Amino acid sequence: MTSPHGRAALSIGELTDERYGQVIGPDHAEYETARSVYAGDVDRRPAVILRPGNAAQVASVVALARETGLELAVRGGGHSGAGHGVCEGGIVLDLSRMRALEIDVEARTAWAEAGVSAGEYTEAAAEHGLATGFGDNSLVGVAGITLGGGIGFLSRKHGMTIDDLLAAEIVTADGELLSVDEHHHPDLFWALRGGGGNFGVATRLKLRLHELDGVYGGIMVTPVTPEILEAFVAEAEAAPEELTTIVNVWTAPPFPFVPEEYHGKPIILAVLCYAGPAEAGEKVIDRFRAIVPPLADMVRAIPYPGMFGPADPSQRPISAARNLFIDRVDRATAETIVERVSGSSALVAGAQLRVLGGAIARVPSDATAFAHRQSKIMAHLTAVYADLADAGLHEAWVEEFMTAVRQSDSGSYANFVVNAGPEDVREALYPGATGERLAQIKAKYDPANLFRSNHNILPATP
Repeated sequence: MTSPHGRAALSIGELTDERYGQVIGPDHAEYETARSVYAGDVDRRPAVILRPGNAAQVASVVALARETGLELAVRGGGHSGAGHGVCEGGIVLDLSRMRALEIDVEARTAWAEAGVSAGEYTEAAAEHGLATGFGDNSLVGVAGITLGGGIGFLSRKHGMTIDDLLAAEIVTADGELLSVDEHHHPDLFWALRGGGGNFGVATRLKLRLHELDGVYGGIMVTPVTPEILEAFVAEAEAAPEELTTIVNVWTAPPFPFVPEEYHGKPIILAVLCYAGPAEAGEKVIDRFRAIVPPLADMVRAIPYPGMFGPADPSQRPISAARNLFIDRVDRATAETIVERVSGSSALVAGAQLRVLGGAIARVPSDATAFAHRQSKIMAHLTAVYADLADAGLHEAWVEEFMTAVRQSDSGSYANFVVNAGPEDVREALYPGATGERLAQIKAKYDPANLFRSNHNILPATP
């Protein structure tokens, strides 16, 4: 049977588990759960969800999408803020059954299949006193965060996740399984390190492991004023590279460790991770404690997996968000941040500030497809709300917030961007020579743009 467009029509009843993996159609008991993703405002109904168990089945799913012409969405952990892991009326390639993890302790490397979560990987590596840096959420998929860059607790010390990517196995648009590294298909290997899911389906990743026998880290909550915020960020910038600091300026949720009189009011909730000896880490963190007496201080010597904290896989927040890089948090910027957070009507409003630099900045900007190596601070602005009818109000708030804090850096971090049109992809995510090179590689490996459920890089035209 063919469609009016001359392509094969999809008949779910003809799809076999042997060829495609688990087949989940709209009538399947797992369909509603399987189509849901982390972003609570994403409600898409794919024609079918396929869960392959190996690379050959992945290739069959890719071929099915190519033959039917249906949109293909690739899902790892389902944590894309834009909901890229699900599509309307198309095919979802769900990698959650591919969970093999092989750790070579002696070589300090690991092969992880694309369905492995950051938390699973981190727990397994920690048993050997080893770690690879991902982000700060245990539920994200290893493949998704890696392909987008990977900025997390170990980035200042060891670089981004893409800096620890040694090799990958990837199914391309023509269904071929390629093994790529710096010597084999080096152009594709370059593009995978930051270019997202534009070039194929990564089925396995080989990652470098670092020695890490625990960290000195955790959450610190303090009051916030512009003066306190400016000092906090300055201390994070001055700290040794072993320290990664995530400064959240939030309207305080009713967490049990936050004094009740601060609930609903702006606070600093900082997540600090010192990847080194606890004694040295304590001295560094004491500088933050000296800025203002903490309202809560849970920073201590802990195993590295303890940095990720508890995670709820059923959580589906609705939020408006913008991401950008900024050059500094001076007094004027700090005043703007505190004022804007205070003025939001969202359930939780905030600005997350991540001081970058260190090992991230020592990699040349053209060494990978991540073009923002010299960016100083990443700012992620969010408003979490309950009623979709209020979306316009909160979208306007984050847009105005972004305009108010924008400085000279026009870039954004792909993994945290929710809405990116063609202009954003060209100018904010993959600017200049990076975008031009990616477009050429896209034209080579995916000229028909089969992989477009992403921050899409259009193939270069001849």
